[in-house]
Amino acid sequence: MTQILEIVKEGRLIPEELWMKFVSGIENSFDSLETNNERAKRELAEAIIQAVRKRIVPKAGILFSGGVDSSLIAFVLKKLNCSFTCYTVGIEGSDDIEWAKKVANEYGFNFKYRILSMDELEIILKDTIKILDDADIVKASVGSVLYAGGKLALADGNSTLFGGLGSEEIFAGYKRHEESLKENDFEALHKECWNGLKGMWKRDLARDFAIAKNLGLDLRAPFLDKELIKAAMNVHPMYKIDKVNKKIILREAAEFIGLKKEFAWRKKQAAQYGSNFVNGIEKLAKRKGFRLKKDYLQSLL
Repeated sequence: MTQILEIVKEGRLIPEELWMKFVSGIENSFDSLETNNERAKRELAEAIIQAVRKRIVPKAGILFSGGVDSSLIAFVLKKLNCSFTCYTVGIEGSDDIEWAKKVANEYGFNFKYRILSMDELEIILKDTIKILDDADIVKASVGSVLYAGGKLALADGNSTLFGGLGSEEIFAGYKRHEESLKENDFEALHKECWNGLKGMWKRDLARDFAIAKNLGLDLRAPFLDKELIKAAMNVHPMYKIDKVNKKIILREAAEFIGLKKEFAWRKKQAAQYGSNFVNGIEKLAKRKGFRLKKDYLQSLL
């Protein structure tokens, strides 16, 4: 994570208060947002390309789900003539693996994937939970995707890993963004995006940094680029979400950059579902005689 906003200093994740200070320092008001869709799309597309360009290294990996975020990062890296490999992990029945294959085949990306057995998934879960010292189901399942993908990249000689962290917050990709819009209150939605960014330290950064540090990974997160955050948060939220779709302006920008519509508009699946790890955890819990997934995960601590 050394390349994201100096989040890591002297090998340590910066304190939460410094992260909050950073986000608060660029927070904008609802009153002066961009309402020209075409201009917003063009400016956003340029900010995305620049955010990826800043983070280029001679050889890199991408934690690749076949969703719009990772597909767009890979597409931009290819446009910039970079050397990279896409890595996808899942268990049998993983939608991410199927979508990742489609995208990689379409664009000729270097691509490696791994379908994990139940025994392998249990080892990964155990390792992840021990690193985090936390058996929370979301942290364990999402963290396990990063851990397994990171191990796959490292085995292939890649210690730098691009990912889509931050995209859901700045483009309104979560259920809570949908909830904040129930009364058609776009100002509340804008505020929720900023609040989500502030909450990322506790919810996402601490988890991913702990795993990355343990594995010796350098995580690159273009969607947490300062200028990209500012560009995304300058877009009126009416262009981010409606009753059917989320992250609309990002998908439109992805198409503008050149990503095929089929891939730009793939419905979001959280990492733990796209990988099918949640179903795997349920099967493992039953196999070990636990009625609840949380009790099974707690037993791995």
